Amino acid sequence: MQNITPPYRNQSSTDEIDLAVLFGALIDGKWIIAGLTLLFALLGVTYAILATPIYQANALIQIEEKSGGLAGMSELSDVFGGPSKAVTEIELIKSRAVIGQAVTNLKLDTVSSPSYFPLIGHWAARRFKPEYEGELAQPWFGLAQYAWGGEELEIFQLAVPPAYLDQPLALVAGAHDYFSLYNDDGEQLLTGQVGQQVEQNGFKVQIAKLIARPGTRFTVAHNRLLNSIMYLQNELDASERAKDSGIISLSLQHEDHQHAIRVLDEISRLYVRQNVERNSAEAAQSLEFLRDQLPQVRSELERYEQALNDFQTSSKSVDISIETQSVLNQIIELDTLISEQNLKRSELQRRFTGEHPSYQILQEQTQQLQRQRNELSAKVDQLPETQQELLRLSRDVAVTTEVYTAMLNRSQELDVLRAGTVGNVRIIDAADASVTRPVKPRKAIVAILSTLFGGFLGVALVLLRQIHNRGVENPELIEQLGLPVYASIPFSREQEFLEKHMRSSNRAAQHDSLILALKNPADLAVESLRRLRTSLHFAHAGAMNNVLMITGPSPGVGKSFVAVNLATTMAQTGQRVLLIDADMRKGYINKVFRMPARDGLSDLLTSRIDIQTAIRPTEVERLDLIARGRIPPNPSELLMHDNFRRFLREIDNQYDLIIIDTPPVLAVTDASLVGREAGICLLVTRFGQNSAREIEAAKRCFEQDGIQLKGAIFNAVVKKASAYGYNQYGSYFYEYKSEKA
Repeated sequence: MQNITPPYRNQSSTDEIDLAVLFGALIDGKWIIAGLTLLFALLGVTYAILATPIYQANALIQIEEKSGGLAGMSELSDVFGGPSKAVTEIELIKSRAVIGQAVTNLKLDTVSSPSYFPLIGHWAARRFKPEYEGELAQPWFGLAQYAWGGEELEIFQLAVPPAYLDQPLALVAGAHDYFSLYNDDGEQLLTGQVGQQVEQNGFKVQIAKLIARPGTRFTVAHNRLLNSIMYLQNELDASERAKDSGIISLSLQHEDHQHAIRVLDEISRLYVRQNVERNSAEAAQSLEFLRDQLPQVRSELERYEQALNDFQTSSKSVDISIETQSVLNQIIELDTLISEQNLKRSELQRRFTGEHPSYQILQEQTQQLQRQRNELSAKVDQLPETQQELLRLSRDVAVTTEVYTAMLNRSQELDVLRAGTVGNVRIIDAADASVTRPVKPRKAIVAILSTLFGGFLGVALVLLRQIHNRGVENPELIEQLGLPVYASIPFSREQEFLEKHMRSSNRAAQHDSLILALKNPADLAVESLRRLRTSLHFAHAGAMNNVLMITGPSPGVGKSFVAVNLATTMAQTGQRVLLIDADMRKGYINKVFRMPARDGLSDLLTSRIDIQTAIRPTEVERLDLIARGRIPPNPSELLMHDNFRRFLREIDNQYDLIIIDTPPVLAVTDASLVGREAGICLLVTRFGQNSAREIEAAKRCFEQDGIQLKGAIFNAVVKKASAYGYNQYGSYFYEYKSEKA
């Protein structure tokens, strides 16, 4: 037995064919693409119109070079660089110390909002422009429980038990400035009046202002302070305008531009105040250190001066030589520098550890000055003893005087700095927001992107459907499997209507025929069946009998439609035709002829009735029918019995053509049992439904049973651009009939 493998396409033209198929699929799905594009365009435009506009408030803060501390400290910091000052200040701005205070001052942990009607309520409220203070918009659709414009709620105080923190509560306005508070379960928590503090069940509420009609609902909540701080930290955007510019840009987005401005102004004010307090604290700390050191230095100075006077009196020596004076001046200069370095080191020790780079550099500088000091000390050792002692005492007095004077001057500077500290940051631009240009939503972009997304989704859906659609849409593929296509029958809307009518219980039109060949003889599907009738006329020439079996690979391919209408067209040519419904499980041909299913094939094969009782005339002249009969428990066994073969031999000479409609071959074995007794076997496949594998499997089933399929019928063909190479097999069906007079 020959195994036919479907080649489907030539390898050389694969790319061209695939592109043509995909392009054709897009053409076939143009209405899906257009529909989804239009749908998403409308959704995008609707969202752009109805979405709540978001406004952005902006502020600018400048960071100036920070001064303060001991002389030389800023220079040491500049040597090693470090993180940008703006980065540090941004972290300070977004710290809990600043944000938390802003939340507390503005009561941002207490939130409230009116309950709007879904989708359009907030949009309607924004459109309402009150003509006088306190005017309220008329409720739409009579829904007074929603806010429609003009409603206001100002909460002065809201305290809730810990279990209700972060939980939304419903505040319902009542008559005469009364209100009620409810939880999620609808349980009333308290009732009060505007302006009065109410405390019930652990709740403490004071409403400062309430403008709403009775029954209007508001959603209120008291959030945890930390959660409110974290939310505001995430919403606040702070960044440096340019690298090392010292200009920080602050921005905050909110649907209420006044709220955004108020919050941003408060954050800026608190940050500037904190900066001033921080700088003042640093100056006060340095001043305290200097004031601790001044008494000790003054005491040392007095002691050195007394020692110098005592030595000069005892040795009767008042002056030192010029050479000694030169050495003394150098020593005084070095000792003064060393003393200043030691003072800086003491200050650094209070801020940093010994491993800090600034501290290490200071140590190296001090050691270098000490080495120079030691070299001068060696020169001093060569002087006379009296000159050495006089030089030492004079040096101590001079150095201590320099240090004391420097510390006293610095102390006075820090005292003035502490008293008049203004900080090193200032607000350049106060917070402000554009009320005519909201930052969200960007209506044009939303509309364009939604339209593009709809188009993309439509294209993806069409291509995905094409990729997953394994049904054969080209009769050439069936012929490549070794089955000649006898006819391509176009899809008939009229037949679809008849099938719906047959399934309905409409008794008003019982006189109308349910057979397409009778109902609409000019239908293109009927014309295709007439061409099939002509082809079968020549095919019967070499057949062993006049039995024609019609089956399909799977249910729903239209084999019963083909059998009924083919039998009708055959009978219309003057032939005597017998139509047998051999689908004893789900056969419904009797419904097409409006006959009962009883007394049919199953009853005949079980010898309940005779042949004359089983054969019934139909509305079509020269066309008889044998219905399926009662549903038996063993249809396959009935077809295998000798009664079936004897029955076919007995009626073979009574009819010119016997058409047997059988169940799907891939579902049950009935078709193979009938095919052994049939002269011609045809396989009905449905356009876009049966895959090449199904058709090949059905063909293989018959070949394994020694039955040869004569050909295939391609049913319910739809004209599609993606059915490549299909025109030569019936892609185009032309209607050709006489015009009515």
